[in-house]
Amino acid sequence: MGHEYIIEMLNITKDFPGIRANDNITLQLRKGEIHALLGENGAGKSTLMSILFGLYQPTSGVIKKNGQEVKINTPNDANDLNIGMVHQHFKLVECFSVLDNIILGVEPTRGLFLEKKKAREKVLELSNKYGLKVDPDALVSDITVGMQQRTEILKMLYRDNEVLIFDEPTAVLTPQEIEELMKIMKSLAKEGKSILFITHKLNEIMEVADRCTIIRKGKYIGTVDIKDTTKEELSRMMVGRNVSFSVDKKPSTPGGTVLKVEHMTVPSKSHSNNAVKDVSFNVRRGEIVCIAGIDGNGQSEFVQGLTGLENITGGTITFCGKDITHASIRDRSKAGMSHIPEDRHKHGLVLDYSLEQNMVLQRYWAPEFQNHGFIKSKAVRDHAVRLIEQYDVRSGQGPVTITRSMSGGNQQKAIIAREIDKAPELLVAVQPTRGLDVGAIEYIHKQLVAQRDSGKAVLLVSLELDEVMDVSDRILVMYEGELVGQLDPKKVTVEELGLYMAGAKRDTVPAEV
Repeated sequence: MGHEYIIEMLNITKDFPGIRANDNITLQLRKGEIHALLGENGAGKSTLMSILFGLYQPTSGVIKKNGQEVKINTPNDANDLNIGMVHQHFKLVECFSVLDNIILGVEPTRGLFLEKKKAREKVLELSNKYGLKVDPDALVSDITVGMQQRTEILKMLYRDNEVLIFDEPTAVLTPQEIEELMKIMKSLAKEGKSILFITHKLNEIMEVADRCTIIRKGKYIGTVDIKDTTKEELSRMMVGRNVSFSVDKKPSTPGGTVLKVEHMTVPSKSHSNNAVKDVSFNVRRGEIVCIAGIDGNGQSEFVQGLTGLENITGGTITFCGKDITHASIRDRSKAGMSHIPEDRHKHGLVLDYSLEQNMVLQRYWAPEFQNHGFIKSKAVRDHAVRLIEQYDVRSGQGPVTITRSMSGGNQQKAIIAREIDKAPELLVAVQPTRGLDVGAIEYIHKQLVAQRDSGKAVLLVSLELDEVMDVSDRILVMYEGELVGQLDPKKVTVEELGLYMAGAKRDTVPAEV
């Protein structure tokens, strides 16, 4: 049997400027188990795994493999110890095929053609053994996110890795792909692989993990057996208080129409069909309307057309009684439209700016922040400090932190704080809680309801079924660029909602409510 633990991280501490990311953490991984590492955003999970993978060196502490102390100075050292990692943002070469990505860095040298044929056989054999459906000849730029992830997993298996680190692997997957991944993880563990699974999704932990180690604000809280615990208990350990899994809200009392979309059509970037086809609906004051759907059904293009990131080719958009079909992004923003974007890096933040600069991105020209073209830096600082406080945005150096150095969840909170604080007439929130943990999700849902209750209009675009059901007052389902159903969250079941999302059921949606 050898040693009970294949990997031990003992008393690991890691300091960065202004912040102790890991404070004396111990994590022990048994051979053949799925061990979850649970914590809020910025709790130090990714830092700890980056130390195990050789991307960072610990300030103090020891790593052992099979009871022997090891030094992991680079990812190559980790590979030599058979430790592999699937990162949150995949590290694949877009213009290479799946097969070339898998063998990259360990290319067979002798008689290239023959060896590549062998490599291909090995990849197909592995993919059959673990149920990893991939096409070895497809280009990475042409495949789904789910297949990219399976390619990353094959890359680890091709290198005969025994310890597999999954860093928030489900953040970018559809519900169906998540099911698949859970099956794959279980079959890997059954074959004797040892898995570290970083996540903050409690349902997934309850479904696949054997044990779970919880860390909070960089400190070790405890390790529990999943069969002896509950979702509530885990969330209490993770957040340090009880978290409510349902959204408290009183029934909505909608007022006048804020947004009216008529016959909107948006072309597709990837193929000749339109991405959004003849969509009409409205959003009134005091209600949360949710556009639900499986990723890639035109929601993204719809939002880009609505917020001015893309030109629409048909239809009109009326906002607070004004035609804004062709208005600029800045004009839409000034008219009272806020946008929490889907891609926080591309459209939400300037990563090399400080947090405080990002907090005033669309308002720096307002009189409260500038005087004759000069920025009032104290006003900007005070504004940022207030929002950081209010939204619990965690960062090493407060308002002057460079945004790039913050965790994804805290970047997301910064955008949400900025967009809600503008007190918009319409808040367009696209997957506002993607990648956030339960404590932060609970807070953001409260903020969306508070906007609604103060008489504002909220348009939520979400892929999370729980969120759609809990937060919205009206659900519009988008399938292949069309609205196929208008549902009442109080009356519809999750199963029925799923049928609409899969295109198995459809009604015509009345444009006028």
